[in-house]
Amino acid sequence: MNIKRALFLIAGLAISAGALANDWPARPVTIIVPFPAGGGTDAFARPLAAQLTKQLGKTVVIDNRGGAGGTLGAGLASRAAPDGYTFFMGGAHHAIAPSIYPKLDYDIQKDFIPVSLVATPPQVIVVNPQRVPVNDLKGLIEYAQKNPGKVNFGSAGNGTSHHLAGELFKIQTKTSLTHIPYKGAGPALQDLVAGQVDMMFDGLGSSASHIKAGKIKALAVAASKRAPGFPNVPTAAEAGLPDYEVSTWYGLFAVKGTPPELVERMRTEVKKALASSELQTNWQNGGSDIPTMSSSEFGAMVASEVARWNKVVKAANVKID
Repeated sequence: MNIKRALFLIAGLAISAGALANDWPARPVTIIVPFPAGGGTDAFARPLAAQLTKQLGKTVVIDNRGGAGGTLGAGLASRAAPDGYTFFMGGAHHAIAPSIYPKLDYDIQKDFIPVSLVATPPQVIVVNPQRVPVNDLKGLIEYAQKNPGKVNFGSAGNGTSHHLAGELFKIQTKTSLTHIPYKGAGPALQDLVAGQVDMMFDGLGSSASHIKAGKIKALAVAASKRAPGFPNVPTAAEAGLPDYEVSTWYGLFAVKGTPPELVERMRTEVKKALASSELQTNWQNGGSDIPTMSSSEFGAMVASEVARWNKVVKAANVKID
């Protein structure tokens, strides 16, 4: 093949790739959310989908597929056609799952392409004030220590960040709490508000509206700084638990094999959406900063999170059959 022909073929490929990105999307795009509606993942996925719909001129649909701590939806997403029409909203739960579940039908690092970190709300320690008569984190710890095994906490499911946050809390405070797993943070939060469970270690995004309405009480955020939109809620360190930090994050992934130009197009659209005034206001109300990571930085963060949570799982001796 002569140089002129090679250059011609390369130029043709570049044009076809550009045309593919420009023509996308030609039909609705689906984002699989691996939890029921009403949870933390949903709290950020739905506003993002609405904004992307405005930008793209095609509907971006949220498909809630809950179960098994978010792993059922992840497995389903990993088997979707890699054509740029199915994306997956993963989170900290999926960095924990490899250390919890002995047999997963997907690999978060091998079967997906990191597109963009979407939100980073902190975990928040919340209680139903009618069931747990405390005013601050110190009071909660003292109450739990005096009532071993009697205080329960709901979670989005076994092996989720909510669950591990509770296990870490138990280790650091030398308390005994009873774990009640649900099929998502939404159902767990509903029972917390209704007084069916005592407390939760929840992502601030899903708890935010209930905290502001006074239905549940926020005692502390598990972060190094106070959350945007919640200046009166102290950090765990400020409240007397200096080493308690649990990062929560939600990010968009493409299916492995998705054309790079479509991955880049979606990344560009997400970046544009996050810069909109609508999402900036929504994110602040949910206690999250606007992420600025590149796709490669997001991928490296996922890898580091898998390693970090593996240590927590071993320390807590958490096992799922």
